[in-house]
Amino acid sequence: MNKRELDPQASPAAEFGALLRTLREERGWTQEYLAELIGCTSSHISALENGRRKATRRIATELDRAFGPGEQFLAEWGKSGQRILFEGFEEYLRDESKAVAMRLFEINIIPSLLQTPAYVRAYQGALVGRGVSTQQQADERTELLLHRQQVLSRDPAPLIHAVIDEGALRRSIGSCDVMVEQLKHLEVLAARPRVLLQVSPFSLGELRPFAHPITLLTTPHRAMVGYGETQKRGFLERDPETLAEWASEYDHLQVEALSRVASIEFIREVRKGFDHG
Repeated sequence: MNKRELDPQASPAAEFGALLRTLREERGWTQEYLAELIGCTSSHISALENGRRKATRRIATELDRAFGPGEQFLAEWGKSGQRILFEGFEEYLRDESKAVAMRLFEINIIPSLLQTPAYVRAYQGALVGRGVSTQQQADERTELLLHRQQVLSRDPAPLIHAVIDEGALRRSIGSCDVMVEQLKHLEVLAARPRVLLQVSPFSLGELRPFAHPITLLTTPHRAMVGYGETQKRGFLERDPETLAEWASEYDHLQVEALSRVASIEFIREVRKGFDHG
């Protein structure tokens, strides 16, 4: 059977496929054998190798386990996924997975790490409906986010401080049931000893410091890393002076926001509104 020639430079998926085919043939493995090793079909392996299908994080992880040692497929998957991620975000993710403390703030949407699966899928589904994303891109973003959320279950868990914009609580994403579940989830998270939630109310007005989403991470070595986004781009920040300014602004936001107790009650009252339709 003639093998389809593949140009690794044609696309990230083609580059991933070329790597997969090369390493598989070096081992003398058939597509059927590899498929059995990683729990998929031989046609799936063929589609990956020919660049017709993009790998998921799970598939990349299973390929690394099969070929071992190292994470070459996971690294290649990260490169192939750059089209769905803003610049700097992949590097940010490496710091996020090891952070000992996180300060989160997003506008008009629940902070990503605190979103329920139904909320994530409703939000991503709307992007597909508007033609902003393909279904595959939405699925990849959803899978990546749900994987990132495992950091909340780490032992020891990082200290999470999230200031949630009132607009994020009142903005309906998906159905009322989706919002009720999401707001209940926030109430459950707020009861954890290492999670501090506060609400930034509309009444804060011009006193709210940030006009864009912002995240501040503290690494195990006590260094600080920042990440921000506009609608079109993301930016990773490591400059000490800039980070000191961001931290000062976040402190100001924390002081001006509702107290922890008042914030939980606020979330509960908003949930009751969705509960009644």
